[in-house]
Amino acid sequence: MAATLGSRTIRKKNRSNFNKLVSRKIIPPLVAIAVFLVIWQLLCLNPNFKLPGPIETISETWDPFIINPFFDNGETDKGLGWQILNSLGRVALGFSLAAIVGIVSGIVIGANKLLNNAVDPIIQVLRTVPPLAWLPISLAAFQQANPSAIFVIFITSIWPILINTIVGVQHIPQDYINVARVLRLKGVKYFFKIVFPATVPYIFTGLRIGIGLSWLAIVAAEMLVGGVGIGSFIWDAYNTTTETNLSEIIIALIYVGLVGLFLDKLVAFIASKVVAAEQK
Repeated sequence: MAATLGSRTIRKKNRSNFNKLVSRKIIPPLVAIAVFLVIWQLLCLNPNFKLPGPIETISETWDPFIINPFFDNGETDKGLGWQILNSLGRVALGFSLAAIVGIVSGIVIGANKLLNNAVDPIIQVLRTVPPLAWLPISLAAFQQANPSAIFVIFITSIWPILINTIVGVQHIPQDYINVARVLRLKGVKYFFKIVFPATVPYIFTGLRIGIGLSWLAIVAAEMLVGGVGIGSFIWDAYNTTTETNLSEIIIALIYVGLVGLFLDKLVAFIASKVVAAEQK
C-alpha cells in the first residue's frame, strides 16, 4: 500500500512538473511566434510592403530549401544544410582557436598584475574594432578567403573569452589562495584545484558570448569572401533580387537564427554541467 501511494505521488509530481514546463516554457514562445507571424502576414496585405509574407515564403522555399536542405548541384549551388555546415566548420575552427588562446592568455595575464596593466590598453583598443574591419587585413595576410574568414571569427570571439578569464582569475577568493598556500599547491595542481574551479563560471560566460559573436562574424565575413556558406548564400540571393530570392533570404535568416540559438544553448548546457561538477 505504501509503495503504491509513493508511486502515485511520484507520478503526480512528474505530471505537475511537466504541466509547469509546458505552460511556462513551451506555450508562451509558441503564442509569441504565432502573433509575430500573424502581424507579418497582415503587414503583407499592404501593397507598399515589398517583402513576402510567411505563407508565401514557405510556399516558395518549400522545395528544395525546406524539404531537401542537403541538395548538391555542384560548386556553390547547394542546399541550406550544406551552407550551414560549411559555416559551422569555419566557426568551429576559429572559435576553438580563440577559446584556447583566450583562456590560456587570460589565466597568465590575470595572475600577473604588471602584465595585466601593460596589455589592458591594447586589449581595450583592439576589442572595439568591428569584425569586418579585420577582413582587409586578413585577406592581405592570408591571400585566401577561407583562412581570412576563420581569422575574423578568431579575432572577434577572443576578446570576451580573454577578458572574462582575466576577471575570473582576479576574483579568485582569498580563502582559496590561503588553502593553496597551506597545502603547498603549485603548478598543475594549483591550476586544477584552485584556478580552474574558481574561474570556470567566468570562462563559460566568455565562451557563451564568444560563440554568439563568432556566428555573427562568419555570416558577415562570408558575404564578402564568397564560396560556400550561409553568408555567401544570402549575399548571392540578394544580388539576383527577385521576389523568390527574397523568400530564400528570409528562410536563410531563419536557419541562421535557429543555429545561433542552438549554439548558445549548447554552450550554456555544457557550462551548467561543468560548473555543477566543479561545485561538488
